[in-house]
Parts: sequence; structure tokens; C-alpha cells
Amino acid sequence: MMIPYSLLDLAPVPEGFTIADALGNTIDLAQHAESLGYHRYWLAEHHNMPGIASAATSVLIGRVAAATKTIRVGSGGVMLPNHAPLVVAEQFGTLATLFPDRIDLGIGRAPGTDMATARALRRTLQDADGFVQDVIELISYFGDDQADARVRAVPGAGTNVPVWILGSSLYGAQLAAHFGLPYAFASHFAPAALEQALEIYRRSFQPSASLQSPKFMLAINVFAAESDTQAQFLKTSVQQAFANLRSGQPGLLPRPVETLPASISPAMRENIDEALSCSATGSPESVKRQLAALLERYNPDEVILAGQIHDHQARKHSFEIAATAMNALM
Repeated sequence: MMIPYSLLDLAPVPEGFTIADALGNTIDLAQHAESLGYHRYWLAEHHNMPGIASAATSVLIGRVAAATKTIRVGSGGVMLPNHAPLVVAEQFGTLATLFPDRIDLGIGRAPGTDMATARALRRTLQDADGFVQDVIELISYFGDDQADARVRAVPGAGTNVPVWILGSSLYGAQLAAHFGLPYAFASHFAPAALEQALEIYRRSFQPSASLQSPKFMLAINVFAAESDTQAQFLKTSVQQAFANLRSGQPGLLPRPVETLPASISPAMRENIDEALSCSATGSPESVKRQLAALLERYNPDEVILAGQIHDHQARKHSFEIAATAMNALM
């Protein structure tokens, strides 16, 4: 069975490079992904993060869609409590009008930032409590029957943009199941609740007008190179980035190192290894074997591959190896 494979890009800003470089890399990678048969290209909303350039997610989605021809482009995801649902509907309605049948809207409820920045976004701690109502409101704006509505999304009404629920906890699984929406689990950085969330989603799923049966997307990190040793070397960038983030010192995507710095304690290393446990790392054969094991274990309907690698050409090659592996497994 053909399992669509997609790409999740955080538009990383590597050490020694600029935000302009990072955004240029995103356009180049999206075109490369399209040529390799990737189904979707998703960008993620993060704020006040020096090493991530995709804060204005809908703007960047428009640029990527304009630079490509067929690949679906979307958010993985937009953090809905940071925004008024009407504004999100107008943004993605505009995108869907400009790029028909190519736009996805993945939504989450996490801040995607620290609390000071959340306040700067006009977000309050109570906002997440209204997430369910916000989801209902957002989806309603995309519907066809808008003639009598007092508030309409223009553009937006009638575009029926596909909405995905993103999550790393049981809450998102329950919500996606209740509303009959597709569900993407953030297993590339928070896999702890994956099995339980997947079981809840599949067991509790209620068919909707847009989706008759569960659709689950598994997120997997890929660090692929010509040898296992080279791939492990590339992976050290994201391992260092995780350590910096967990230490409250997020920065640019570090250069890879032969040996992780001693400042990363054994406890921190264990924490990082757990966070990145849903990964395929190594040579083409190793990556193919590890991807096969993950597909067999979780039986996803789709997969989305992430991979923060410092060197842009090495990153492109890693996603090329991953695409070859996915095609070989079909």
C-alpha cells in the first residue's frame, strides 16, 4: 500500500548563516521535496526562537506554494490560541483561493513560545480553554453555507480547507476523533504518549462530512547519510539544539560535532534520546530498516519526515535518501 510521505520544515537558521539564508533554504528544499515525490510540505509556527524562521507561517506557506507547482503546502501547525479563528480562516482562505486544492491547515493548542512572548501575542492562559470552540468556529468559516452568517471569512467561505489536529497528548487525539478530523502526532519530539493517543483516536473516531475513517499521520525524524557514522554526526546538531532549548537557551542550529559537549549531562542526554526516539538515523540501508520498523509498529496512514541538519546540501541529501527508502517500502 502506498503511504504518502511528507516533509515538516521549521526553516532552521544554522550557526554562521542568516534568516534570509534560512528562508532561501526553505524554498530550495520545498522544490527539492516536490521533485522527490513528497506529498505535503508543512511549516511550523514558533515565536521568539532565534533558530527558527517560520514565525509568520501563513506568509511563508504562500511563498513556498508560489515557488512549487503540485506539492500540498500547509501548517504543521498554526497554534490556534495565538490567533482569532476568523483571521486564520481569512489567511488560509486566501491561500486556498490562490493555490486551489493545495493548502492544508494543521492546528495545535500549545503556545509555540515562552510565556512573555505569548503575552506579546495578546494570548492569555485562558485562551487554550476555548480551543474546542475555536476549532468549531474556524471550520465553520470554511463551509459552503455562509449566506446567512453575520460574520463570514472573505476569502475563506466555500474553500473547505482541510483541517488537521496536531498534538502530543491524549487531548488532541480525543478532539480529532470527536470531530472526525485527521490527526498528526508530534512523535518527532514528544513520543511518550504516542501509542495511547493512537489507540484512543482510532477507537473513538466518529465519521464526519469530510472524513469517513481515521487518518493518522506519524512524524519521524530522519538523519540520513552515506554511512551510519556520518548520519550520527549530522544528528548532533539537533541533539545540541534540544539541550540548549531544555536549558532555557534556545539559539541557532548548532554545527555538528564529533562528540557531544560535556556540558550535556547524562540525564539530559537520556532526555534528548527519549525525545528523539521516533527517528531513522544512518546509512540508506539503516534508514530503510528503521522506517520499515516504525511503519509496521504504528501502521500510519501517512508519515511526515523532519530533519534539522546544519548543512543545507546534507539536509537535502538526507531527505532524498528518505524518499528512496519510503518508495522502496511501498
